[in-house]
Amino acid sequence: QVQVVESGGGLVQAGGSLRLSCTASGRTFNSLALGWFRQVPGKEREFVAAISWNGGYTRLADLVKGRFTISRDNAKNTVYLQMNGLKFEDTAVYYCAVDTYGVEPTGDAADYDYWGQGTQVTVSS
Repeated sequence: QVQVVESGGGLVQAGGSLRLSCTASGRTFNSLALGWFRQVPGKEREFVAAISWNGGYTRLADLVKGRFTISRDNAKNTVYLQMNGLKFEDTAVYYCAVDTYGVEPTGDAADYDYWGQGTQVTVSS
């Protein structure tokens, strides 16, 4: 079993920045790939970003390329989602998820095995 915990959400004005953090415990952290997804009420969960076990492979959704970056610090068992140039449409609950395969994480939520409870990001226009 892997426990996943997100933090760092909040309220920010359009154009501002936030950094989300995700920790995972219960497995060797540096063997895990992690991803970020987001969801608004009434819509399906949407892929945002993912990173492989060693950070050597990253994937970003087209909607966030050039604004968001994903990184990890295995010494701190933490993955980060740096979000710059936030837009109103980025408002959502952001979820961190673990892919125990670890190598080249996909943008398909079905490939992820464990999920956090989510953190709310609200961007005011």
